[in-house]
Amino acid sequence: MIRQILAGSRFLIAIPVIGSFIGAMVTLIYGGITTVKVAVETFDNPAFDMTGVKHLSVNFIELIDIYLLGTVLYIIALGLYELFIDPKLPMPAWLHIDSLEHLKEKLLGVIMVLLGVSFLGEVTEWDGDGTILNLGIAIGAVIFAFTLMLTLPHLHQHSGPDDHPE
Repeated sequence: MIRQILAGSRFLIAIPVIGSFIGAMVTLIYGGITTVKVAVETFDNPAFDMTGVKHLSVNFIELIDIYLLGTVLYIIALGLYELFIDPKLPMPAWLHIDSLEHLKEKLLGVIMVLLGVSFLGEVTEWDGDGTILNLGIAIGAVIFAFTLMLTLPHLHQHSGPDDHPE
């Protein structure tokens, strides 16, 4: 009986799957609507100078952030669904997720890109004060830590008894 309860409880993962999917849809639709709004505003009130270019650049970098967040939520929804509910979910090979470790790797990769895009947005708005260096160092430290998290387990898995001479 407990076995049946535990086996059936995997469907509880449908809650974060649905929540992540709804979050992805809302975020991506919001990004799409905001893209149209930025485009309309750009041509309604054109400022064809460097200030206008900078403003437009910042707007679209922030939109990339929104789209990347939607992508992360979508990958979480698909990954959890595939891992816990339906491993035969038809998806492109590059999006196939076969373990929680694999899902974590995909998410960390997208998060690192998101951090880079966020930093790029800060750089385009930078007013010359020294705080950008602190932000860059902090983001660099987080990306470095994520890179270690992604590479150390693989290095440990691939090392065998022949790799360490005694």
